[in-house]
Amino acid sequence: MVSRSASAHGRVNLVGEHTDYNDGLVLPATIPLRTDVELDRRGDDLVVVRSAGHGEHRYRLGDERRRGGWGDHVEGVTSVLRETARRVSGFEARITSDIPAGAGLGSSAALAVALLRVVREAFALELDDLSLARLAHRAESELVGAPVGLMDQLSSSLGRDGEALFIDLDGLAMERVRLPTTLGLVAIDSGIAHENSTGAYAARRRECEEARDRLGLRSLRDATVEDVARLEREHPVLARRARHVVSENARVREALPAIRAADLVALGDLVSCSHRSLRDDFEVSTAQVDALVRLLEARPGVHGARIIGGGFGGAVLAIADQDAAAEAARVACVAYVAETGQPGRVLLPAQHQQMSDEGLGPEEQINQP
Repeated sequence: MVSRSASAHGRVNLVGEHTDYNDGLVLPATIPLRTDVELDRRGDDLVVVRSAGHGEHRYRLGDERRRGGWGDHVEGVTSVLRETARRVSGFEARITSDIPAGAGLGSSAALAVALLRVVREAFALELDDLSLARLAHRAESELVGAPVGLMDQLSSSLGRDGEALFIDLDGLAMERVRLPTTLGLVAIDSGIAHENSTGAYAARRRECEEARDRLGLRSLRDATVEDVARLEREHPVLARRARHVVSENARVREALPAIRAADLVALGDLVSCSHRSLRDDFEVSTAQVDALVRLLEARPGVHGARIIGGGFGGAVLAIADQDAAAEAARVACVAYVAETGQPGRVLLPAQHQQMSDEGLGPEEQINQP
């Protein structure tokens, strides 16, 4: 029996939070943390999956359903494969990951993408990377029930080391953007897990849809500052949600020239503005996360920080000078634990992280069918 293996990176979203499901702009980048899946084919319809730290999950193909545990992410994958007439038999898979769940680093997407990659190889499926990302998204949004956008899956499937991936979700125009070598990314887990399939995240999405409908727009990415002012007169909460989307899309556009010019101060300012918008207009931050942002922004060599992921907990990202990132992360994390009592931990820079330009090409457009 020949074992197959595949892996997928986690991600941080530099700027562009809660814009993907509004057909907006995002700017994720892969990180060294990743999920690995090793798979052996079986001759029957039984699926047995073992995950370090989560135990064993088993079910039969054709009996996929939401059971409320981590195995839903696996069942979601085989469910969408079956629904799209991609034939697979049973298998046994072993999953390991150093991407913490609930930290806003794309752990669910990395699991789905890694599993689809190894299944693609093991069963010789004709499946390009974009189609793979779409299937991973369907698995999470349908069977798992998390109303997420497509950003995480696209980043995990198409992202490359040392690059950000600029994505316009309206039409899926994508462009690779080389990250400056002077950039150090810091990520600290707040110790407060978030869950995209729970009510608060879904409520924000519904509010965006209501704002879109009241403005009579095709999607909220088409909203303008004038639309926000018009909405504010009768629906101030919806106006705040729309204002975040409008301003966040603008910040993504402004981040591109800052990255190309290696202007970390400008990029950090945009990241800090993003946090204030997420805190005040989108209202997805917490007091503990705000404290962690403040402590990071106070460190020498840090140019800005913000909450990342779905919100209501998770991790904080900081833009820092590469040679200051590790010390800034360490000191800020110690101060955060002392101030809040939460079990914060440094995720980036990862101890095994190695900065390398090997294999990187020039910036390029990604032409998708």
